[in-house]
Amino acid sequence: MKKTLILALALSMSFVALAQEKITEGILVSKQTISTPSDNVQTKMQIASLGEMQTTIYIKGVKSRSELSNPQSGDVTTISDMDKKEVLMIMDSPTIGKGYMLQKIELTEEVLNSINLVEGTETKTILGYECKQYTVKINQGGQEIEMELFTTDKIAAEASQQATMLGDKLKGFPLYSVTKMNQLGTDMIITTEITEIKKGEVADEKFSLTPPEGYRKMN
Repeated sequence: MKKTLILALALSMSFVALAQEKITEGILVSKQTISTPSDNVQTKMQIASLGEMQTTIYIKGVKSRSELSNPQSGDVTTISDMDKKEVLMIMDSPTIGKGYMLQKIELTEEVLNSINLVEGTETKTILGYECKQYTVKINQGGQEIEMELFTTDKIAAEASQQATMLGDKLKGFPLYSVTKMNQLGTDMIITTEITEIKKGEVADEKFSLTPPEGYRKMN
C-alpha cells in the first residue's frame, strides 16, 4: 500500500505572486492532500496518516525537479528534461529502500490517442494568476486517470510534470489540480495547489539525470 502511495504521489507531482512576466527559472512550493472514497477503515487510516504534504519544485527552461519528503512515504525526487526526453525518479522509503527509475519520455501516437483533453470554461485565480480550466482523461492498459487542471501561461509550461505526460496538448503550467485514479484496487483523489512562487536562478546540478550512488535500479 505504501509503495502504491509513493508512485501515486510521484505521478501527481509530482506553485507570493510576482510581476506578470513569464517565469522560466525559479522555485515553486506546492501542497498535496490525498483522500479516498473507500469505506475500508484501514485504507482510510493509511491515507490519512500521510497528512498534508509539501513538494518543492525547481524549474529551469524545459527542466524540472520536484522533491517530496514525508515520514510515511519517504523521499521522492523526480527530475525531467524535455530536451533529452528523459525522466529520473529517485526514491528512499521505509518500505522499498533506495531505488531509482530512469526512463525515456515516449509520447507515441498510441499514448497521445489515449489522452482526452478538453479546455473548460471555468477560471480560478491562484496567487494573483488567472488560470484556465482543463479536464483530462487518460486510459492506458485498462487503467483510467481523471484530472482537472487550472493552468497559467505566465510560467514555463514545458517544465511541468504534466507536460511529461501530456506533451503539447496542455497549454500552461498547472497551479491547481485534482487527480482521480485507482491504484491496486484503491480509489484515490490527489489535490495539489501551488502555494508559493520564487523567481531566481537555479543551479544546473539540480537537474542531473545521473542516478545517485548507493541506489539500485528498479523496473
